[in-house]
Amino acid sequence: MTPSDAWLGYAIVALVSDLAAIPIAARWLRVAQREHYVPGSVWQMARLWVQRQTASLVVFIAAAASIVAAIVVPAALVGDDPGAMAVIATSFSVLALVLLAVFPVSLPARGRSKKLAFTGRLKRLLVVWIALHVGVGLAALLLIGPAGPALTLLFSALLTDLGLAIMAPIEKAASQRFVTQAQQRLKQTGARVVAITGSYGKTSTKNYVAHLLSAAFATVASPASFNNRLGLSRAVNDKLVPGTEMFVAEMGMAAPGQIAELCRQFPPSIAAITVVGEGHLQRMRTTDAILREKSSITDLAPVVVLPIDDPRLAELADRCRAAGKTVITTTCRVETDADVALVPPSDAAPDAEPWSIRLGTGAEPVPVSISGTGHAVNVAVAAGIALAAGVPVAAIAARLGDLPGSQHRAEVQQAPTGALVIDDTYNANPVGSLRALEGAASLAAERSGPLVVVTPGMVELGPVQVERNRAFGAAIGAANGLLFAVARTNRAALLAGYASTATSEAPGAIAVDRREAAVARAVEAAGDRGVILYENDLPDHYP
Repeated sequence: MTPSDAWLGYAIVALVSDLAAIPIAARWLRVAQREHYVPGSVWQMARLWVQRQTASLVVFIAAAASIVAAIVVPAALVGDDPGAMAVIATSFSVLALVLLAVFPVSLPARGRSKKLAFTGRLKRLLVVWIALHVGVGLAALLLIGPAGPALTLLFSALLTDLGLAIMAPIEKAASQRFVTQAQQRLKQTGARVVAITGSYGKTSTKNYVAHLLSAAFATVASPASFNNRLGLSRAVNDKLVPGTEMFVAEMGMAAPGQIAELCRQFPPSIAAITVVGEGHLQRMRTTDAILREKSSITDLAPVVVLPIDDPRLAELADRCRAAGKTVITTTCRVETDADVALVPPSDAAPDAEPWSIRLGTGAEPVPVSISGTGHAVNVAVAAGIALAAGVPVAAIAARLGDLPGSQHRAEVQQAPTGALVIDDTYNANPVGSLRALEGAASLAAERSGPLVVVTPGMVELGPVQVERNRAFGAAIGAANGLLFAVARTNRAALLAGYASTATSEAPGAIAVDRREAAVARAVEAAGDRGVILYENDLPDHYP
């Protein structure tokens, strides 16, 4: 062997690493795009794949072992022959690169549910991604030899997160003109902003509010889940026209401080919280932190609407009142004194008794017809916002009978086979999932048909995710439902929960890799009298 063989080895490693970097970049950049370019999200997803899929764990370990071998083995075997050392190091390095090109196993580079979109933002991130990988790869190459590029790509998810962190302030500064334009549009129209946040129920409540306000005001609501800085800016710039009186803004968060920032950019005249729950625990870690973040929506608002059946929000209502704000309280309990009381029918006579609502302290409750599957808390908050905005009481009560639904949130349809389908694929919280299951089980009993549940479980629940998915699986087993546990993210928890409550007569729990396969089998199992509940749906960058 001659020293030229060492340079040939470097050239081979460089070529293979360039080829391997193409699918690796596509995978991690698509994850970054699907996770809304949040720094830290890519490495978190990489860890999830290793934890949930054995094949990905094996590939990662094999690639890491090959890199270690490329560094250690040549010197141990042929330490006096540079050419031979280069061949051995090159061989192990190439093996590692080939393995990394397919990691994580089953994570599509282009995507199935949503393709990688080459937006301007993604292209800018790609430039930074290439610069980071080339820089780190060359440094590693000089320090440890041919294994350097493979070691760099082994931790590509971390470098992608570093690129996101570098680009975040740059992207924010570059997009500020859209926010400024939206602020000017709001000022020109004079529209009042109604800001709504919560751990869940935001989108449904926003739609209810827009429906109720339209009885008295020209109203525009942010579309779909356009609930961040640029989404709200786009909604204002695209949809607000002269004459618009109310803008209903759903406000979400992916990190601490974001709701306060949204309120500074779009100061609310009326602010409301739906529910403080366990959504966002993955990033916020505690419900107290979630409460603090959600509560910041009230800081700048002169009028606040809060559901006080939650003691924490009742305390917030007291603090807001002490700060001189106008506070509209809502309740779904007969015994609670609040400005808006929406009481569902009793469990004893759910069909015989109507809903009743009291709009205003001291007002007499009146029967109302609540349409659809609106959650009582969301409906009550929406009615409270309408009352605070000045919509006549009679108009609010009348419009509660014609509330709009939200796509993929408890939508009831009929399959061609005759089975009922409850599409709840945009619902991903423990309370809502159990409520949807209860409704599906009740319908199945009425129809004397089987109950079939297709779900990947719930995510972003941090330390309680396993526990909550296990509880959901247990509830499906207790309801004697047939469970199709989709994908691997929550499979173990769902199946363990199901097994803990299912009787010998239960139809069973089946693990499936893809939702499409589960849907086909669910339709067959439901027959013409069954009820199929599609509860949540994860994008395909999840394992």
